[in-house]
Amino acid sequence: MANKYPYVPSAGPIVKTIDHLRRRSFPSEITADTLRKLGVAPKNESYVINVLRFLGVIDDEGKKVESKTDAFVQHKEEEFQREFGALVEAAYDELFELHGDGAWEMDRSSLTQYFRTSDHSSDVVGTRQAATFAALAGLAGRTTAPSQREATPRKATPKKPKVAGNSGGTKSEQKHDGEKAVLNAGDGGESKVGLTVRIEVNLPADGDQQTYDRIFKSIRKNLIDGE
Repeated sequence: MANKYPYVPSAGPIVKTIDHLRRRSFPSEITADTLRKLGVAPKNESYVINVLRFLGVIDDEGKKVESKTDAFVQHKEEEFQREFGALVEAAYDELFELHGDGAWEMDRSSLTQYFRTSDHSSDVVGTRQAATFAALAGLAGRTTAPSQREATPRKATPKKPKVAGNSGGTKSEQKHDGEKAVLNAGDGGESKVGLTVRIEVNLPADGDQQTYDRIFKSIRKNLIDGE
C-alpha cells in the first residue's frame, strides 16, 4: 500500500528543487526527466515529485497547478515563506488539525510517531517522513533546519598529557617501555640524570642450578660491577 505522506531519503534534493523552482522558473510540467535535466535531485527524482504532488503544486501528470504556485514568484523572503507555509499547512491538514501551530515545532521523535501511526509506516520510512516535513517547515521559515535544531553530541577530544616543567626545583618524570628517566633540577641550575634499565631474563626450563648461577654471575660481572 502506498504511503499517504511522502518522503525523501535526505532533505537536500527537495530543498534544492524548491530553491531552483523559486529562483529560476517553474516549468509548465515537471517529470523525472525534467529534474534529471535540472540536476537538482539526482537519483531522488521520484521522491521529489511525490512531495511536489503532495503539496499540490503539480497534478498527477506533473502539470503545473497555477493556483498553487504563487509562492514561487515571491521575491521577498518573508512573502515566499508565508505562502509556502500555507501550502504545507494545507497539505498536512490532519497534522495541523491535531496539533495546531505547535506542529511546526514538534521534535523529530514526535513527528516520527505521528507519521508511523497515521501511515502505518516502518521506522525508516516514518523517520524520513518526519525529516521531510521538518525540511519543508524550514523552507517555510517556521523552524530552523533540523541539522541546526538537533545538535549531535560531540565526542570528547582526548587531552594530551601535560608534562610539568623543571623550573623552580620541580620534578618531571617521563615513562617509556623498558626505561624511566628522572630529571632533577638543582639550585644552581644543574641537572642530574638518573637512568634505570629494566632487564628481563628468560631462564631455560630444563636448566640446573649451575646454569642459573652462571647466568646471574654474568649479569653481576657485566652489568652491576662492571665499569
